Amino acid sequence: MRIAMLARNPKLYSHQRLKEAAESRGHSLEIINTLRCYMNIASRRPDIYYNGQKLPKYDTVIPRIGASVTFYGLAVLRQFEMQGVFPLNESVAIGRSRDKLRSMQLLARDGLGLPVTTFAHDPKQTDEVLKLAGDAPVVIKLLEGTQGIGVVLAETHNSAKSVIEAFRGANINILVQEFIKEAGGTDIRALVVGNKVVAAMQRTGAEGDFRSNLHRGGSAKSMRISPEERATAIRAAKSMGLNVCGVDMLRSNHGPVIMEVNSSPGLEGVENATGIDIAGRIIEFLEAKAKTGRTKTKGQG
Repeated sequence: MRIAMLARNPKLYSHQRLKEAAESRGHSLEIINTLRCYMNIASRRPDIYYNGQKLPKYDTVIPRIGASVTFYGLAVLRQFEMQGVFPLNESVAIGRSRDKLRSMQLLARDGLGLPVTTFAHDPKQTDEVLKLAGDAPVVIKLLEGTQGIGVVLAETHNSAKSVIEAFRGANINILVQEFIKEAGGTDIRALVVGNKVVAAMQRTGAEGDFRSNLHRGGSAKSMRISPEERATAIRAAKSMGLNVCGVDMLRSNHGPVIMEVNSSPGLEGVENATGIDIAGRIIEFLEAKAKTGRTKTKGQG
């Protein structure tokens, strides 16, 4: 296969591993800087240009689109889809997962376990929002935040009210969520590839930090997850429409609750923690599924 990867930094561990896994199986993989692509939006001729040259036809595309360039990255990915190139994850599915509010609404619609989550526009409704979330302590999240940035634990009613009013006063959209104390500062990252959980790790936050993100000094180890947690991760991937994703869950007193579904999960932490060749599993999925014109949405929506 001839594979394109949309990514800005070819030196990242995840990107290098995917390239190695593809080439070891006899495929070619070209890493294309998403922001250097430009497009000809013409009827029946969805061309993509890169560094002054029209890109050739690829068999499949792996989108590794950074959160900060989601809008442009999805536009480029839709252009590939319009050419009939099979995407590892479709543009519509990535868009769903990147919108924290929409993803929570879709997961709730499909009956998946979630922390109590509230959202409001008017800062005058802060007391009502906190009451719905079960009052302090609560977790306050920026809708645009990633990798634990823009996530605040407010331990008292007054501190929660101050943070919410400050964000809303600055016209910043936030979610207010129930704090799952019994999780003890750890969470589960389950890697889903093609409707199967292929690896799972337990992540623990750095000393004194309730966030368990590895980018913020957290640690990880391999773990066995329960059948309920496995089923929850698979259902979450299906709810978003993602072929490959990382599903972040907490163990609560009432079962697994989903914190986030990540459409471009990093491979370094989970491969090092579990010893599983995740990159190889992803390429194997593409070998089995990548066929021209098999995009479900064809870039629509």
